[in-house]
Amino acid sequence: MGLIKGAFTFMQFFVDGKLPQAFTTFAHSRIRGNAFREASNSNEEKRMGWVSAMDVLDADFEKTHYALGDYLIFSLRIDRKTIPPKLMKVRLMEEQRRFLSEHKQTRIGKAMNEAIKEKVKLEIMTKSDPVPSFYDVLWAVGQNKVYFSSLSDKVADDFVDLFKKTFSLGLKRTLPHEHPLAMKNKAKGDAPAEDLTLIGREFLTWLWFKSEERNGAIALAKTDEVQLHLLKRIALEAGEGEYSQGVVCSGLHAELKEGKEAIRQGKKVKEAGISLHRDQDEWEFNFKADTFYFQSLRMPAADWQETQEDAEGILLERIYRIENAVRTIDHLYESFLAIRFSPEWAKNEKLRLAAWLRKE
Repeated sequence: MGLIKGAFTFMQFFVDGKLPQAFTTFAHSRIRGNAFREASNSNEEKRMGWVSAMDVLDADFEKTHYALGDYLIFSLRIDRKTIPPKLMKVRLMEEQRRFLSEHKQTRIGKAMNEAIKEKVKLEIMTKSDPVPSFYDVLWAVGQNKVYFSSLSDKVADDFVDLFKKTFSLGLKRTLPHEHPLAMKNKAKGDAPAEDLTLIGREFLTWLWFKSEERNGAIALAKTDEVQLHLLKRIALEAGEGEYSQGVVCSGLHAELKEGKEAIRQGKKVKEAGISLHRDQDEWEFNFKADTFYFQSLRMPAADWQETQEDAEGILLERIYRIENAVRTIDHLYESFLAIRFSPEWAKNEKLRLAAWLRKE
């Protein structure tokens, strides 16, 4: 699974609400109370619940624990039944012809035809096996923050609904235009609403510029800096929805030159591969500017040990690296916002960015 090993893809949420008293006991009972349960011969299209992140077959959490330090770690299992359109078409035709033959009719009324469709659908759903999917959940309880290993809006909505049902707590997605600093400048009138809607793209465009300004070195503070490079694939876009126009660069010099030309024409970076180094950590991931989603976050691999204690230590180290990657991007974003909504932006930063765009 992505949280335990391999590349980790995730979106972030803030937990909205106050934790109840005796939270550990509460969480223990509520997770088990909403654990995934099998259902035989069911015609449900969807069934979901919590399972262990370490063992997806363990819905009772008997062999593995989900509490690790200040973290709760578990997975969402969603079983879905889908009907292939061609199968539905064939079964429906068979049932319609059977009905016409039995009732010695030449046509079927609209209401009866709908009833036949529903009957065929239920029969297929009852006989078919569901397809399971698993999504890791990392809940940093003390930080009121949740990492969820899917980028699908549909899956995220299911997760939010079950989380609220389980814990009586809401979840709010982490989005760039809702960052406190961005909202503060909007409230002051320094940031028009239309600017904030694409502020994430402006940030990622700025990161590309900063990554080349000092050969990848970007200062976070007077004594702290990171190394950042954009790589593999850079997607730029102007506008939104059906009116959007985009271009994709894949890293060659000529194509990156095309990307700068796209910026000069008003496009901004919507998505990019990033290589990031800070202290002893290094990561590679694909970053989505509109949502701040991390896709395929890769970290140095660690070998799993024989004992449970060693395994938990390695997992905690992995979680630290995940959080450190997020914190680093957050710090860079805050640095960008501090400059973007200050006199420094028009006086110096915007001029340096324009000079960078003119470079071949």
